[in-house]
Amino acid sequence: MIESNLVEKVIRSALSRGGDFAEIFVEEKTTFSASLDDAIVEELSSGTARGAGIRVRYGDTTGFAHTADLNENGLLRAAQAASSLAQNSSKSRQIMALQERVFSPIDPLKNLPMTIAKDRKIELLKHLNDAARSAGSAIRQVGASYSDSLRRFLVANSDGVFVEEEQIRTRISISAIALGDTGMQGGYETVAMTKGFEIFQDLDIEQMALKAANRAILKLSARPAPSGQVPVVLNGLGGGVLFHEACGHGLEADHVLKESSVYAGKIGRSVASPLVTLLDDGTVTDQWGTFHHDDEGHISSKNTLIQDGVLVDYMWDQTQGDRTKRDSSGNGRRQSYAHLPMVRMTNTYLMPGESTPQEIIADTEYGIYVSQLGGGQVNTATGDFVFGMTEAYLIEDGRITAPLREANLIGNGPEVLANIDAVANDFSIVPGTCGKDGQSVPVGCGQPTLRIKAVTVGGTAGA
Repeated sequence: MIESNLVEKVIRSALSRGGDFAEIFVEEKTTFSASLDDAIVEELSSGTARGAGIRVRYGDTTGFAHTADLNENGLLRAAQAASSLAQNSSKSRQIMALQERVFSPIDPLKNLPMTIAKDRKIELLKHLNDAARSAGSAIRQVGASYSDSLRRFLVANSDGVFVEEEQIRTRISISAIALGDTGMQGGYETVAMTKGFEIFQDLDIEQMALKAANRAILKLSARPAPSGQVPVVLNGLGGGVLFHEACGHGLEADHVLKESSVYAGKIGRSVASPLVTLLDDGTVTDQWGTFHHDDEGHISSKNTLIQDGVLVDYMWDQTQGDRTKRDSSGNGRRQSYAHLPMVRMTNTYLMPGESTPQEIIADTEYGIYVSQLGGGQVNTATGDFVFGMTEAYLIEDGRITAPLREANLIGNGPEVLANIDAVANDFSIVPGTCGKDGQSVPVGCGQPTLRIKAVTVGGTAGA
């Protein structure tokens, strides 16, 4: 993306006033998106963003500057701006020789979305719309969206790292609104992967649309959810986001080192049921949070965080790792060249157990079966969380019965982990967008079907 001799010159300039560490991150990202609302194309956009971010660390102080000017003068000006915070330092850091790592290019056999005609992408959305409306006259509104991106980046630093990588992501989603005597209800489906247009070779667009539409129609007959503490069975397709929020953020090293995490200082201690083994894994093939190298140039890895209920590690980026004299775990991520990297999850998931989903449901005399969770929030310092249930059903006498209206799950992350008393042998992972400190990055959230023996449900039954 830029020549290695210029990369080295920029790093030397960034350290010219002193500092412990300097880094350049160069990025070029091409995007396309389209949306359809009631068979009408509402949005069609494409664009390219290109620039570089440069940071200099001196002790606990970080200087950062970014620029869209990738010429030598523009990069050197940004390097000097970033170094200004270290200008009073007498410490002079020598940079290590840059060692270029294996380049991770996109497989040339992949079907690059940017080579596909826009009309073909719009046809996919129209097919979603038509299929959803075929579910019945109760479907009154359908929205569909498509997006793809090609991201190239180069990252190099004074420790000798020099990495280039290409990442391609493709996403399609549909939402359907049904109208009945009880009002309006919605259903949605999303497919998103770190791969090209070939995702549509195996994806049944019609079934995807019908699933969203039928979910909306079924919810028209939903009854109010119960309130109070009840057993909850979480379907693998719907529950992974709960653990992303309820414990994942609390296991990020920046929260831990600031002691703003309920899991701080608990390495080697039991923090969950023995049935719980939690991993963060950026190497899962083609998933939404997958990559070869993180945004600091460290190789993506499979990190065990909780093993058989015992906390064994946190997630680390380079900054937090340097502070504690340990290596990055490949969790340094940033939204773009204009943002500083920070500790972020990749694909976070619970490992499968030995029960079957059917056995868990049959063993639950009364409770709630959650197929899909919506948005939520968590306090990392306490672990307290609130999540919306967008698709749920009553469990009665070991059987899934009536659909339930949307309600909230209210609880505490450590308590939920401790209350998991059954884990199935299935597994699903779903895509998501994780927000933290104003930055958003793609992630995967996964789990098998499992049961939490008691969670507070904020329903309205009996109110």
